[in-house]
Amino acid sequence: MLLELPVPVLHQVLHEEATLTTAVEKAVRALHLAQEPSQEEDDVSVSSDFLGEQLFELVDVYNTGHSQKITGMLLEQHKDAVLKLLSDPKLLGEQVTLALKTLKERKVEETDVSDSSEADDTERLGEKLFSLVEEMEPLHANDITGMLLEMDPTALQQLLTDHKMLAVAVQKAKAALDT
Repeated sequence: MLLELPVPVLHQVLHEEATLTTAVEKAVRALHLAQEPSQEEDDVSVSSDFLGEQLFELVDVYNTGHSQKITGMLLEQHKDAVLKLLSDPKLLGEQVTLALKTLKERKVEETDVSDSSEADDTERLGEKLFSLVEEMEPLHANDITGMLLEMDPTALQQLLTDHKMLAVAVQKAKAALDT
């Protein structure tokens, strides 16, 4: 799975231990999700949420910075096509590349570049933050990430580099949720 990543992403993964560790963890989670049997065997039993979670884990391995958008784009396909993507890494890689190309084309077409780049930066921060928060508090990751994203972008960058500081912020956010 990791060797099927685009060359620039693979180069980054091979040269940065933290990125390699993250990519391997994501790949292992994706494989575990893909191997989990569904409650019932018919296609109707496979929920959209379950498919979305599985697909996100696989797409996120590609480190495109647009995992949520690409997953959303791929989920617009028929359920059978999505199931095929989950079982065929080569097809998934092609679809991720196509979706990324489409996103880049859309970005070029946008007239207000400053707004879109700020939104993209926030989205990238949110995705990175979510994956870290999810490891600490999987049940409340969405809410806690949303709360943390209200912080100043400079403080968010610091949280991403200082895991002890992030752990404290996550605990404070969880305490606020519990009250």
